[in-house]
Amino acid sequence: MTTQYFRLMDGLHRLCMLIAAGCLVVITLIIPWGVFTRYVLGFGSSWPEPMAILLMIWFSFMAACVCYREYLHIGVQVIPNLLQGRTRTAVGWLVELSMLGTNLFMLWYGIKLVQTTWYQVIADFQIISVGVSYLPVPLGGAITMLFVIERLMKGTLFQEPSSETISHVSTE
Repeated sequence: MTTQYFRLMDGLHRLCMLIAAGCLVVITLIIPWGVFTRYVLGFGSSWPEPMAILLMIWFSFMAACVCYREYLHIGVQVIPNLLQGRTRTAVGWLVELSMLGTNLFMLWYGIKLVQTTWYQVIADFQIISVGVSYLPVPLGGAITMLFVIERLMKGTLFQEPSSETISHVSTE
């Protein structure tokens, strides 16, 4: 059962990375189009900027899930490095349970936000709901909650990023 869960989390991790990468690629393609139409053709397209903003929101929340799972998120290691044994483990559990609570908040209130704004449309995209732009909030919260549960199951608290992570980029 746990092996299946870990495999499922591997797949979810890859999916989040693909979504984030796809958003970044599309942003990279549409922003130059907006600049080209404004400064070369003499008229500005109205859609590239709001589309880039929408994609940036999706990118941010999906990339945050990836970073959490790979221990690449911001973390202050001063206090945990001073602790040992059970105290260190207890603080680790407290941190992860706080993450679980934060992401539960994102999930719960994110769903409410999406429901409230679902029938409003984005001005430049009459076919896209405002709720779609808020959908990454509960989705990112739910995915990160699953990654927190995975971390608690593995017992990997206060771990440094691995050089074997999928998104690892060498700076050498």
